[in-house]
Amino acid sequence: MTPSFLMCGPDYYGIDYEINPWMDKSVQPDKEKALYQWNSLASILEKRLGCSISLIPPVEGLPDMVFTANAGYLEGRRFIPSRFRFAERRGEEAHFIKWFEGEGYELTYLPDGAAFFEGFGDVLPWAGILFAGYRYRSDIASHSELGRIFGRKIISLELVNPSFYHLDTCFCPLPSGDLIYYSGAFDGYGLRVIREHAAGVRLIEVNSEEAAHFCCNAVGVNNSIVINTGAPDLKGRLENYGYSVLETDLSEFVKSGGSAKCLTLRLE
Repeated sequence: MTPSFLMCGPDYYGIDYEINPWMDKSVQPDKEKALYQWNSLASILEKRLGCSISLIPPVEGLPDMVFTANAGYLEGRRFIPSRFRFAERRGEEAHFIKWFEGEGYELTYLPDGAAFFEGFGDVLPWAGILFAGYRYRSDIASHSELGRIFGRKIISLELVNPSFYHLDTCFCPLPSGDLIYYSGAFDGYGLRVIREHAAGVRLIEVNSEEAAHFCCNAVGVNNSIVINTGAPDLKGRLENYGYSVLETDLSEFVKSGGSAKCLTLRLE
């Protein structure tokens, strides 16, 4: 199956508010550079890795809609829309719901009054289990509902570093089963759980400097891994393990606390 991703153009991308430690309204992204970086990522996925890209139209006034990974959680053709914690992002919900409905996906909603939940930003399959982050964006109460809906075992990981506010900023399962992660984002229990589920695969830990370049916020396609620039140590180790590493500068999106994974939602 050809990998397929949902992306949203950065037409209205900017830092209009501050909802994580990376965002500073006085440090705006360069719009032309951001567009170039976004196009470069899309080109790598489509032309070099043979992926299919679907697009959702950007909406004025919703600058973070570019980060499609946060739209919801998807398994097969079943989509669970997000419930954003911050009011600044809640306007995105209706647009993503409309897109998935229009494409014929089956939508299942969390119960009325359920906890906040931010999609693939905080829920990632690994080792046959759903690992789910909570504290800064998603609530732990949403995890039991996801487990019930999909009939899946789900393990909750508390995020303890506000700079790594979504699980996908510090925890990156690869198609091979290996895992890239940043230990400084988790407490002792979380690290113990991660290590207990690593039988037969590599745990690839990144250092704090490279984690700050969002190198864990990567996209894996078969044996290729697309990462932001600024992680030479991780790149070298991955290549030694036999991976093909494709670097692309996403510095303008790091200003908002996102990188390659945040800019994509895998559809199949």
